[in-house]
Amino acid sequence: PKGGKRVSVINVFASWCVPCRIEHPQIVRLAELKVAPVYGMNYKDRPKNALKWLEELGDPYTAHGADTDGRAGIDFGVYGIPETFIIDNEGVIRYKYVGPITAARLDQEILPLIKKLSQGGSQ
Repeated sequence: PKGGKRVSVINVFASWCVPCRIEHPQIVRLAELKVAPVYGMNYKDRPKNALKWLEELGDPYTAHGADTDGRAGIDFGVYGIPETFIIDNEGVIRYKYVGPITAARLDQEILPLIKKLSQGGSQ
């Protein structure tokens, strides 16, 4: 994409979130496929708990940040985690999924959309 911008994924997670733990292997797999950078937003969590969680389960994120008070989550419209967003190369949210991503959803929805958006298509 022109200007070096590319499609990216933001995954909102927390160490206290049981469904986040269930979905984590799919986020690791998505990151390993290298189709788009995957960024983590740690939501309403203690940073030391989040770092321990990532150490234990693996850190698939290109980078991650902490939203300790939930303000960034408000900007994204986060209301139940885990939540995953796909951002196009213009910075527009093109996909939002609330709940744990399954292998089927990753293969049938998320990967095809990232591929399409990466080639300059829209939803």
